[in-house]
Amino acid sequence: MGIEMRIKIPKNRVGVLIGKRGATRRYLERVTGAKITVDSGSGEVTITFEKPPEDPLMPHKLQSVIQAIGRGFSPERAMKLLNDEYVLEIVDLRDYVGPSKNALQRIRGRLIGEGGRARTYIESRTGTDISIYGHTAAIIGRYYDIIPAKEAIVSLASGSRHSTAYRRMERKIAEMREREVLEQMMIMREARSRRRMKEGGEEGEGWEES
Repeated sequence: MGIEMRIKIPKNRVGVLIGKRGATRRYLERVTGAKITVDSGSGEVTITFEKPPEDPLMPHKLQSVIQAIGRGFSPERAMKLLNDEYVLEIVDLRDYVGPSKNALQRIRGRLIGEGGRARTYIESRTGTDISIYGHTAAIIGRYYDIIPAKEAIVSLASGSRHSTAYRRMERKIAEMREREVLEQMMIMREARSRRRMKEGGEEGEGWEES
């Protein structure tokens, strides 16, 4: 059974998705095994897998790549989402400042910062990629890195000073690092426990009661 999904992206991002002479679309089709059809007039993108892909997450990954391109990322950055460790988070700025174009323009300026400094600082501290486009702020990164980046973006969108937003981000970075270490320790402990159980079972094979 095949899989078909539809996504709509801004019409002025269609050319970026297709790429020069169709190069970006062809590359995505080759690495994912999907067929990508783009309606330039409406911005609707149809993804078709004629048969289920070997990677069951591939449809979701490809959908995320296309969404990321639609939200202002370059194809090169968006393709990080083909990696299992990377996810896409989209923050709708209208949730914080309403639909006013002037308010959205003002908050975009705060998120980007003078000369791009605010966005660059958040990216460098969290190891994420951030795109401020239209009414959204989109983040690409590992789960543990996206959370502090989103904390900074939401704080700024809510009206906090840059210094306050950065302090909140730093606290969240420390919290996420601690949580990641603890989860890795739990995974290692479980792996050791399974290994001991397996070794114990193998040692017991061949014994009989007399």
